Amino acid sequence: MKILSISSVAVAAIAAVMMSGCAQKTSCEASAPAVAPVKTQKTQVVNSLYPPNPEPGKCYARVLKPAQFKTVTEKVKVSDGTEKVITIPAKYGTVTKKILVKEASTKIIPVPATYKTVTEKVLVKPATTKLVPVPAVYKTVTEKVLVKPATTTWKKGKGLLTPVSNARTGERGTGEVMCLVKTPPVYKTITKKVLVKPATTKKIVIPAVYKTITKKVVATPATTKVVKIPAVYKTVTVKTIVEPAKTKVIKTPPVYKTITKKVKVAPAQLVWKEVRCKTVVH
Repeated sequence: MKILSISSVAVAAIAAVMMSGCAQKTSCEASAPAVAPVKTQKTQVVNSLYPPNPEPGKCYARVLKPAQFKTVTEKVKVSDGTEKVITIPAKYGTVTKKILVKEASTKIIPVPATYKTVTEKVLVKPATTKLVPVPAVYKTVTEKVLVKPATTTWKKGKGLLTPVSNARTGERGTGEVMCLVKTPPVYKTITKKVLVKPATTKKIVIPAVYKTITKKVVATPATTKVVKIPAVYKTVTVKTIVEPAKTKVIKTPPVYKTITKKVKVAPAQLVWKEVRCKTVVH
């Protein structure tokens, strides 16, 4: 793995960013010194003076993240595979078969009707409806009205509580910390009377009037039934092919060997990292 380096111009720019003061724990100002982006052939430098997509109340530090490599393995063909065709003869055996002696037939027989006694409701007077008035419904509600919207302000952070340097990954802190502080919105409360449900009419249903009667009805009508007379068979034994003759291809697979190599997956770069700090500078 190659060792990454930063030019003297990049080091001077990072040192200028590190010179910042602190005075308060929860607020920051967006007055960081303007640092020109530094580019070298071996290190990718972050151009932004502030972290991308920041969150209010959080601090960020610029750190150097080294290039990332991974080891991959690759299969290389040493020799091609081969094929050989062989013939497999047919196999025979005996099977038992059923031979039809007499075909199946049918016979029709009559089935008489059946009856049952049922109870039935008969309409005497149909259902009717009438309309009745329903008064409107109101309620008193309390509502919050926005007087001044929430705002956010960039301020410098000081006193890191989160370590940003990592000896295992090669990351180093630059000392530059920015915090985005949120000022909450201002509301006032008003009370008003609102209509919940307008006046309307309601339909009242007067149910129908029925009476119960008893009568005899057909449960199942008279019909006929078809009775099946099954066919008659006898069993015989015959010689047959169990498995036909066939050919089989025997394949010898190709031979491979595995090689290992290193590939670069990410270049070295300066990145913003979320941190904790003791105070922030106004």
